[in-house]
Amino acid sequence: MLYALPMLIALALDAGLGWPDPLYRRLRHPVVWIGALIGWLDRHWNHDGTSPARRRAAGIAAALLTIAVTCGLAGTLQALLPSGWPGLVLTGVLAWPLIAARSLNDHVARVARPLAAGDLQGARAAVSMIVGRDPAHLDAPATARAAIESLAENASDGVVAPLFWGMLFGLPGIAGYKAVNTLDSMIGHRSPRHEAFGWAAARIDDVANLIPARLTALCFALAGPAPRAALATIRRDAGHHRSPNAGWPEAAMAGSLGFRLSGPRVYGDRRTDEPWVNATGGDPDSAGVGRALGLYRRALFGLAVLLALLAAI
Repeated sequence: MLYALPMLIALALDAGLGWPDPLYRRLRHPVVWIGALIGWLDRHWNHDGTSPARRRAAGIAAALLTIAVTCGLAGTLQALLPSGWPGLVLTGVLAWPLIAARSLNDHVARVARPLAAGDLQGARAAVSMIVGRDPAHLDAPATARAAIESLAENASDGVVAPLFWGMLFGLPGIAGYKAVNTLDSMIGHRSPRHEAFGWAAARIDDVANLIPARLTALCFALAGPAPRAALATIRRDAGHHRSPNAGWPEAAMAGSLGFRLSGPRVYGDRRTDEPWVNATGGDPDSAGVGRALGLYRRALFGLAVLLALLAAI
């Protein structure tokens, strides 16, 4: 638990400041740097017309190279830091941009505001920034569901998982996880171009999120108004999700707040009949998105308390 304190510092900095625009304009962002490497590998190693087996092999090599380069650079940087408290504090500062707690809160809040004002087009535009489905097919309840689902899933991917791996392994752990997650976001799709090339990226991401997704679900259940209902929904519905991990925090969120989530949706010109999570729950509205944000913040506070306790041990 050597890195619990740096991860607490990183979470506090992100919750308080986010990643300020002046820093982004001057330094960009580590995920942008990782994405540039992945994009280069995708363009130069993922060739149309080659066999699926060769594309899969190239994708495995691309994923391993991206993770190795990211972890190697982060490990070198960590080795150069001073020992003791100064090193722990600097580790937290360097880990800060790899947490997305405030950004996630702000993106979901941007969906709630136009929904509350009756501006469905504005809410659709805001939700299109955080989900992959076609917003033109979303009515107001579906838009609210999409925002809450994204909040639940990205709480794991963008906050809990980076903190988990960072707590265990420091800068190489948190940076390596962000490389894994960025690989999955960019190439881990079941599309003609990435079905084979992104196979390894998607599988590695599944493994990396196995524990954090379940930890996120537990945080939501304990921070919510109905822990027993949340746990019952997790047991019943988490495994029905198309993802081996995303169903856990979504089920916890749905059971805690009494909403139904997931269900049928449209990606491009393709409709998918996903099963409902907490099918007997009601449909959320803008106030429901606000309640979900409140649960998210309470869960983050509980996570911060846990990190503080671990740092004190």
